[in-house]
Amino acid sequence: MIRDITIGQYYPIDSAVHRLDPRTKLFATMIFIISLFIADDIVSYIIASVVLAVVLLASKVPLKFMFRGLKSVILLLLMSVGFNMFLTPGEVIWKFYIFTVTREGLRMAVFMGLRLIYLVLGSSVLTLTTTPNALTDGMEKGLGFLKRFSVPVHEIAMMMSIALRFIPILLEETDKIMKAQMARGADFTSGGIIARAKAMIPLLVPLFISAIRRATDLAMAMEARCYHGGEGRTKMKPLKYKKADYLVYVCCILYLLLGIAIRIFRGRYA
Repeated sequence: MIRDITIGQYYPIDSAVHRLDPRTKLFATMIFIISLFIADDIVSYIIASVVLAVVLLASKVPLKFMFRGLKSVILLLLMSVGFNMFLTPGEVIWKFYIFTVTREGLRMAVFMGLRLIYLVLGSSVLTLTTTPNALTDGMEKGLGFLKRFSVPVHEIAMMMSIALRFIPILLEETDKIMKAQMARGADFTSGGIIARAKAMIPLLVPLFISAIRRATDLAMAMEARCYHGGEGRTKMKPLKYKKADYLVYVCCILYLLLGIAIRIFRGRYA
């Protein structure tokens, strides 16, 4: 389960998505997330499915590796689907004891499940095809206009990049600690929720200490290299837009406008 989390990991391979500017991928991810919350009918989700499938194939990341990240949110997915299916009022189509499934609840459950799955896959594409350094540069450039309002854009981008970089490191460290504890007789799988929570205490303490140690080492290394923020710093690989980036921008805007048009048309003639 620990190794199934793919957010924060980078998959090194040469593909059209990998070669895109990080600002373009950030913008495309934001547009895709907005479109998922706009979507409210089967046509919009079919279009979103086609777009996501094209991006997944263009990224050349193995689909097995990509879908493995869904295992980490399976509990949240089941809870979301269950709540929407059994607690949404409407036309009853099936009833057993205290459980009632309505037509509206079934529709809401399917859409909510697809929305959550697409959110995870869309976010995973961004981190799997973009290095932490490129992601930092893209966020700093893309949010550069906020500097006029005294927002520390570089510091925010650096913190988010370090957090994403530390996710796979901490997951690997957690896996090692779990195996070491299980070799000493610890049991993390049996018992109820309270018993499992108590069994996690010996795991959290060394993990917390390891995270503090790694953060301290990173801070000392940055200080030893005279790190002083984004002002006056040069880039070894400055970001430059290419024709493919402009094409993706146009496609993203058209995709969002299409989703808005479908939502307005459906609301007017529903």
